[in-house]
Amino acid sequence: QAQLVESGGGLVQAGGSLTLSCAVPGRIAGPYIMSWFRQGPGTEREFVAAISWAAGSTVYADSVKGRFAISRHSAKRTVYLQMNGLKSEDTAVYYCAGSSIPLRDGVREASDYRYWGQGTQVTISS
Repeated sequence: QAQLVESGGGLVQAGGSLTLSCAVPGRIAGPYIMSWFRQGPGTEREFVAAISWAAGSTVYADSVKGRFAISRHSAKRTVYLQMNGLKSEDTAVYYCAGSSIPLRDGVREASDYRYWGQGTQVTISS
């Protein structure tokens, strides 16, 4: 059962922009860190970006660095992923993930996250 609520996916032309949102319910403590992952057709789920809730420190996958930006609005308990310069290889289902405690294996390991969203489809047309 999805515990985070994502929105903002859709179809966009290559080079375009899209912003994803992820709402964090109040029943989830903290959170400590929030991240975005994605899974393209026939591929494994991969790390995209992470943000520490308290300090706002960010980490990005090399494939999106300089094009994507993760941010959070603490009062709204919402995490955003601003995606610019979109490419066909960015086509995937994007998942929001969260943890209320520090991650044992680092932010890039999907199995360490306790909370997940249902996923939102992002399709880039060339």
